[in-house]
Amino acid sequence: MKDLVSGFPRLNYNILAEYVFENHCFCFAFSLSQRLKTSSAMRPFCWFRESFYNFSVTLTDMQILQLSTALPKDRYSTEELMKAFPCKLPEGVKQNVLNLGVSKRHLIKQAVSPKASESLMSEDELVDLCAEACEKALKEACLSIKDIAYLVAAYDVNPFLSPGLSQLLVPKLGCDPYVRHMNAQGIASTAFPKALDLAQDYLSSHLADKVLICVSGVSSYWFQNQVHGLDNVMEMSQISQIKDEAKRQSELRKWIATMQFFLFGDGAAAAVVTSKKGGLAVKKTVEVTNVGKKDYLVGCSRLAVLDKPFHFGFYSYLDKEIPRLGTEYTRLALNRLLGKDTDRIIKDARKWVIHTGSEKILNSLAEHHGIEHEKLEESRHVLREYGNLAGASLPFILNEILKGNTLSKGDAVLMVGYGWGFSAAASLLEYVG
Repeated sequence: MKDLVSGFPRLNYNILAEYVFENHCFCFAFSLSQRLKTSSAMRPFCWFRESFYNFSVTLTDMQILQLSTALPKDRYSTEELMKAFPCKLPEGVKQNVLNLGVSKRHLIKQAVSPKASESLMSEDELVDLCAEACEKALKEACLSIKDIAYLVAAYDVNPFLSPGLSQLLVPKLGCDPYVRHMNAQGIASTAFPKALDLAQDYLSSHLADKVLICVSGVSSYWFQNQVHGLDNVMEMSQISQIKDEAKRQSELRKWIATMQFFLFGDGAAAAVVTSKKGGLAVKKTVEVTNVGKKDYLVGCSRLAVLDKPFHFGFYSYLDKEIPRLGTEYTRLALNRLLGKDTDRIIKDARKWVIHTGSEKILNSLAEHHGIEHEKLEESRHVLREYGNLAGASLPFILNEILKGNTLSKGDAVLMVGYGWGFSAAASLLEYVG
């Protein structure tokens, strides 16, 4: 019984019962979804083994049937953005930017008038990019939008506080207006594992259905706009010497905004997931959040009140503790995910998919977990060529791995996201071909 249960995906309200009859073991597994929590209905799934009187009941792991990505047409090198930055950067700040490890990034166009006192940001570029990724995933999976029973949209930034991205995508994709859909907003780099969790919970009681996941990595609405009109940026060595607390925090805020301007790129990813075998099997996902009560303040974006009618400010913060917390949280997530097999699976994993926080953070995690360079080459490539794509970074990296045709049947892939929340999520994937 122990071996059977250990192979089960994580599902809500699993009920396991074991009956012994004439020296034959009957193992039944029922998945009772949250939707049916108060119902007496249970749906059994079984496969026969050896004889009619000896069979086990199991559930198929959720499969990532298709992954696709989309990028804005406009691409900018770090050098081009330095020239376009609103003020001249000191040499020390330029070096800070180069140390991020980003050479290029794609950015959406934003129609904002610099002369207007207030300009509404358009959602069109965001929705078009996400729709492109979704339509590409459906086409490559030989499916249509009519084949999708559930839509999950994960994102951080949207010109609309409400409605959410899924509501905007339903008409854009041509979904049935009655389609089930869900928004997962503000989860940052763990958005893809969280979306897989939501899809798996749904599929546990709808085995024949297919779920479409869209993850937006569009962040420039925040990080490109917050530096408008910036007239100077100081080096960190100068900022640390400022005695006045308010002045020091003001200059630090400018420096952080500058790093975010150069670190983040825009992109969108989509995945079709199903219970049918094929592609990548999602064996298990674990998430850890806010071990320390105030850890969420280490990385965050929030609204601020201004002393003008109808006006709000935007405040974003990145703490120097992020690399340390990222290492600590990923260790906790991996230990919970893999248990006693942690060391073995970490060593044997064919590839790693690690969120592209920065080059420093990637190096820190690689050193801490003893990850060989070639197992992380796709993560480094995505950071270098596309920048930090927030929640879309993990599916982008995973897509690079699949396109490289380096996986063989049975290979394990470890996927790790960490950051704002403060959270880390770890998933164990297996390539099934």
